[in-house]
Amino acid sequence: MDLTDHSLPNLFRQLGLPSTQPEIDSFIARHRPLRDEIELADAPFWTSGQAQFLREEIGEDADWAELVDQLNVLLRA
Repeated sequence: MDLTDHSLPNLFRQLGLPSTQPEIDSFIARHRPLRDEIELADAPFWTSGQAQFLREEIGEDADWAELVDQLNVLLRA
């Protein structure tokens, strides 16, 4: 599923997660703060498929990489 509108809600949809702003805020609040020594894709709350997607996007500097970086920052703030 490639959603051409690269937004945080669409990243959440791409990950198969609820994607309204309140649901995104709740997800971030529930999983923050992610410790610095844990790579985003290695966080325990991802499924193996989600983790693989995150690794690929960052590793290949792919379409979703900027939004994955943004999510990473939000989870560490």
